[in-house]
Amino acid sequence: MAVAQAKLDALEARLAVLSLPEGGWTGTARDEALARLRAMGLPGKRDEYWRYTNPESLTSATAGKAALFDAGGEAPLFDGIDRVKLVFVDGVFSADLSDDPAAAGVELLSRQSADIHWAQGLYGVLEARGQVPVARPLAALNTAAAAEGVLIRVTEKAAKPVNLIYLHQSETSDAILHHCIKIESGADLTILENGPGAARFNTVMEVELADGARFHHIRAQGRDHECRAVTHIFARLGAEALFKSFTLTANGVLTRNEAVLELTGDDAMAHVAGAAVGDGDFLHDDTVFVTHAAERCESRQVFKKVLKNGAVGVFQGKILVKPGAQKTDGYQISQSLLLDEDSQFLAKPELEIYADDVKCSHGSTSGAIDETALYYLRSRGVPLRQAQSLLVLAFLAEAIQEIEDEAIAEDIRSRLEGWLARHGQ
Repeated sequence: MAVAQAKLDALEARLAVLSLPEGGWTGTARDEALARLRAMGLPGKRDEYWRYTNPESLTSATAGKAALFDAGGEAPLFDGIDRVKLVFVDGVFSADLSDDPAAAGVELLSRQSADIHWAQGLYGVLEARGQVPVARPLAALNTAAAAEGVLIRVTEKAAKPVNLIYLHQSETSDAILHHCIKIESGADLTILENGPGAARFNTVMEVELADGARFHHIRAQGRDHECRAVTHIFARLGAEALFKSFTLTANGVLTRNEAVLELTGDDAMAHVAGAAVGDGDFLHDDTVFVTHAAERCESRQVFKKVLKNGAVGVFQGKILVKPGAQKTDGYQISQSLLLDEDSQFLAKPELEIYADDVKCSHGSTSGAIDETALYYLRSRGVPLRQAQSLLVLAFLAEAIQEIEDEAIAEDIRSRLEGWLARHGQ
C-alpha cells in the first residue's frame, strides 16, 4: 500500500530542520533507519496504533513551547540514593554535571569511540526488529537523527545504579537521545531515569540481555507539565534473563511510552509496569508489545492510571506467543480510576497465541472510587480528602509493587502522596 503523501510531506518537513549526523560507526544503521522511515512516513491520527493519541505535536517540524517548572524546593527523585549521575541538558550530555561512570563499575563509551566495539552490533538493531509487525516511525526517526545518548556495557553486577538525569532549560528545546545498553551473562544493572528532558523529547533505549543477565529500570516523568514526550524501550532477553521496568508519570501534556520486548531464551522473565496520575490537559499512552519466542517464559504488564478534570489515559498492550513457546505465562492488566465524569480511559488489550500449552490472560477495567470503601474510611473518622488519597494509593499499589527496591518504591509513594495533596485529592 502506498504511503499517504501527507505523511511523507510531514516527514520531509521534520527532516529539514534536523542536522542528521553523518558517517562514523553508526552511519550504516542511520542510513537503514532513514530508509525505513521514508518507506513508512511519520505516524498519523488514522494509523491503527495512533488512533487514540494524536501524534501531530510529536511530528511537527518544530517543538511547541513548554514552560519551565519551579519545583518549589522539592528534592529531585532518587536524590537519597547512592548512584552515579549522567546528566543531559536539553538533550546534550554535560560532563561537568555528571559523575565518573567508573564508580558504578560500568563501561561507558562516547559516540567518538573507536569504530569497532560492541555497540556496533546493537545500535538500531533492536529498533529495526521492533518495526515488525507494528511500524514505529518515531523510533526509526530517533535512530536516524540522534546525536547523543549513552553506550553502557556491564560485565558483572554494577556497584551502583546509573541515573540518567534530563534537565530542561530552554522552552523550545527539541531533544533526541538514543541509548544502547548491553548486559553480559550473569551481570546486573539498575538504570534510573528522571527529569523532563526538553520541550519535546524523543528517546530510544535498546537493551540486550545475555543469558542470566538482570536489568532493573525505574523512570519518573512529567515534572514540567507542558512538555511532550515519546519514549521507546526495545529489549531482547536471553535464557533466564530478567527485565523489569517501572514508570511513574505525573503530569505532562502528552506522553507516549512504547515498550517492545522479545523473550528469545528459555525461562526468561519480563515485567513492565506503570502508574500515571493526570489532571486536566493530560494524555498518557502506554503501548506495549511482548513476544514470547522460547519456552517457560513469563511476562507481566501492569498499568494503572488515575485521571481527573478531562485527563485521558490510553493502554495498548499485546502478548504474542510464537509456535513452540510452550509453558508461556503471560499476564496483562490495565485499569483506570476516573475521579470525575469528564475523564477517559481507552484500552486495547490483545493476545495472539500459536502454542497450545500456555497460560495467558488480560483484563481491563475502568471505574470511580469505591463508595463503600470511602464510606468505611469516613465512618472511622478519616477526612474525605485523606480517605480518597488512601484509596487512590491502594489502587496504584499493584503497579508500584513491581519495583524490587523498597526504598525507591517508598520514594515513589511519597511523590504520589504529594501530587494528590497538590491536586486536591
